[in-house]
Amino acid sequence: MTKPAHFKIDPKLASLLGEGYRSTEDALKELVDNAWDADAEHVEVVLPAEMSADPIVISDDGSGMTERDVREEYLHVANDRRSRKGALSIEKKRGVKGRKGIGKFAGLMAADTMVLETRARGTLTRLRITKADLLAAGKRDLDRIDLPIETEPCPPDAKGTRITLTGLARNLSHPSPEKMRRLLVLEYDRKESFEIAVNGEKVAIGDIPGETIEETATLPGVGKVSMKFTIAEKPLKHSGIAIRIGGKIVGRPTNLGIDEDETIPGKLLRRVYGEIEADGLEGEVTADWGAIFENSLGLAEAKKWATEKVSEKVKSTFKAEVGRQKARLQRELNARLAKLPENRRKTAEQAIHRILERLYADSDERVGVVVSLMLDAFEKDEYWVVLKSIDETTRADVTKLAEALDQFGLVDLAIIAQQATGRLGFLDEFDRLIADDSTLEKQVHAAVEKNLWMLGADYRLLASNETLARAVERWAN
Repeated sequence: MTKPAHFKIDPKLASLLGEGYRSTEDALKELVDNAWDADAEHVEVVLPAEMSADPIVISDDGSGMTERDVREEYLHVANDRRSRKGALSIEKKRGVKGRKGIGKFAGLMAADTMVLETRARGTLTRLRITKADLLAAGKRDLDRIDLPIETEPCPPDAKGTRITLTGLARNLSHPSPEKMRRLLVLEYDRKESFEIAVNGEKVAIGDIPGETIEETATLPGVGKVSMKFTIAEKPLKHSGIAIRIGGKIVGRPTNLGIDEDETIPGKLLRRVYGEIEADGLEGEVTADWGAIFENSLGLAEAKKWATEKVSEKVKSTFKAEVGRQKARLQRELNARLAKLPENRRKTAEQAIHRILERLYADSDERVGVVVSLMLDAFEKDEYWVVLKSIDETTRADVTKLAEALDQFGLVDLAIIAQQATGRLGFLDEFDRLIADDSTLEKQVHAAVEKNLWMLGADYRLLASNETLARAVERWAN
């Protein structure tokens, strides 16, 4: 049976239709969000091969819609779903994602025609919408478009929705299956009873860009456990290791206590994403499946095993990435280090390594500036660099300088403190040496010759095999 349907217009439409998507994949994700809101458990996304004329198809096994739902709800453009039905889905009480009421038409960003087929209560309803009709009507005349809508009988227990997009935009590249999976995995990987496949391949942890590690073991009190985690290329919004038991995530993801290790930067931990499968702990889960008993020995064993594996990999990644950053700066570093006195070179190298660790994940440009400042200190005078910087700093910049000193340990304040303490100790001993009537003049000369910094910054690097008397006479004259 065929009977035209019409859009119902909301006052917010004019502003909302102007909003776009950054990519075709972002637009298609809106259709997956709709499946989530419809309490679907399985979603299949089929994307065409590059250069082919095949359609994009997104299907789900959600609640579907009746003909009345399509006419009264689906075609009510820009009408906020939350304001009508609440913030939770009807059956599974999921947090609803659709808000603006136009996400259902997102597919028309990438295609000329969208066909909606939805099943509910023994009826299949089919609706066809074209981008040409929408553009021709404009914002004011949408409610005058005749939309072909058909219905036909279907099995009483059939439900779900399928959207088919044809006539893909020629000015846009075909959507990428890999990018589509990456976009969906972080949003939905840990959602209960919601599985997504893109071109027949289930969306999973391995779709996150980065290095993926898999480990298995048999643990006492737990049995077989497996762990899969990825160290992503960039920090993630929902990082951490989750525990999955019987196919369900129990509790919230954590860092397994690795965040207490001060040698591992937080920026790196925010790139760790994964889960442990430990079905042997099912008997130790709380009644609401919200957590595992805190005093569970099996849980302790699983966490200990997982912590060792993750910590080992994170530390090796940290070491490797610091090494790669140092290698990128090495050419300039070698030239600067070669100019340093031999007794300072090793200390400078150690200080550079500490700075690279402190500034982990910062840009090479920023790291290069700080390393250069530190080398200036070693080439000149540790005290002089800091004091000169403070002297040249305006009042408005004092706070920024203080933060820099605190955060980066500019010119390695630990070395300064150590040298200051040592020099103060020497001066105390030197005072006692001078005050002692039995002290010979040559002893005083020897002490000064080895500590020319007492004469000022201009003399601290003076090296000579001459006696102090001849050196002072030559330089003074």
